[in-house]
Amino acid sequence: MTRFPWNRRVSAVASLADDNRRRLFDFVAAADRAVGRDDAAGALGLARSTASFHLDRLVHDGLLAVEFRKLGGKEGPGSGRPAKLYRAAVQEVSASVPERNYDLAAELLVTAIEESTTDGGSARDALLRGARSRGRAAAETDGGAGLAALLTAEGYRPTDDGAGGLVLLNCPFHRVARGHADVVCAMNGAFLAGAAEGCGEDPGRVEALDIEDLRAQGAAAPAQCCARIRPL
Repeated sequence: MTRFPWNRRVSAVASLADDNRRRLFDFVAAADRAVGRDDAAGALGLARSTASFHLDRLVHDGLLAVEFRKLGGKEGPGSGRPAKLYRAAVQEVSASVPERNYDLAAELLVTAIEESTTDGGSARDALLRGARSRGRAAAETDGGAGLAALLTAEGYRPTDDGAGGLVLLNCPFHRVARGHADVVCAMNGAFLAGAAEGCGEDPGRVEALDIEDLRAQGAAAPAQCCARIRPL
């Protein structure tokens, strides 16, 4: 599932800091059916224009969805225009600061377990195949912007290492990697190799780092990725 860009997800979550917007979201999300602005405004004691503004802002942010339906069971000519109704969006919006992508890790790990259970193969091998394939797919949907742009979009925070390569200042799987580095870092490396391949780059540019040693030397950021992109 494609995620919204990080800045959009942060803005969407932050928009719930507005009290009226949060109350409207809670009201719609708790309803057992899609609701109209008049129902929402009346239930919360808001002006119709205020409710409409905030409901549409929640739709823009991806937190609510809209459907149009004629009410009262009337159909056909003369039955009036369909009403604009609101319901909670199916796709969740989540954001973390710094950016993380634990959803991707979970999807890859569960898929690998399912595959290995079905064919009796190695779950680790299935994980690495799946991660590499997902990296290639990410590149294919990125519109040919290039590897650095793709890594930025995926939350790695790439920066020039001064020699034509890239250092990745953020690990999207940081919390999980802290306790399961062998598995998660291998998965990450496979994803990056697939991303490089999908961008038309040599996947051999992805180089594993001894990140703990670098941190001990003070040569790595606390949440730096365990890989870098070699110079061309």
